[in-house]
Amino acid sequence: MDNSLARAMAALTTGIYVLTVRELDRCHGMSSSWVTQVSGDPVLFTAAVDNAHFSNGVIARTGAFGMNVVGRRGKQLEDYFYSDRARREDNLKEIDFDLSPTLQVPWLKLAMVSIESRVVDSHIAGDHTIFVASPVNVRVAANDRPLTSLELDYVYLGGKNLLARDRTGWD
Repeated sequence: MDNSLARAMAALTTGIYVLTVRELDRCHGMSSSWVTQVSGDPVLFTAAVDNAHFSNGVIARTGAFGMNVVGRRGKQLEDYFYSDRARREDNLKEIDFDLSPTLQVPWLKLAMVSIESRVVDSHIAGDHTIFVASPVNVRVAANDRPLTSLELDYVYLGGKNLLARDRTGWD
């Protein structure tokens, strides 16, 4: 991806989320920033997940995931889930979480908001799958401001592509 296109894509600001899944006794979380509400009636949102990522297969099989909104005070969640330490299938052993009441997906205790989500549709879009989800239950845990991509030192552009922020060019 050329630098101009990378900078243009990085300018599409996003929130920072941790998508969580559970299958049998394995619980997994992944950093996610490609999430957006797409309908008001019924309330629906989408999450784009890399086709090669472990979570993609779990979501396709179980039809459920947790969407955990990362607040400013929970930035360590993003730091952990984007680190090499989190690159394993059962990566929630170091993170405090509860299982959601209906679909039993992980709700992270450090998240400011957690949404238990049922997949209602999916679409393959290039190297990602867009999962369309309906919220089943919500937990608001903290009065915080959501962390956004503007507050990170990098922007995820897909695959292994990251754009390191040159703070002099973005402020």
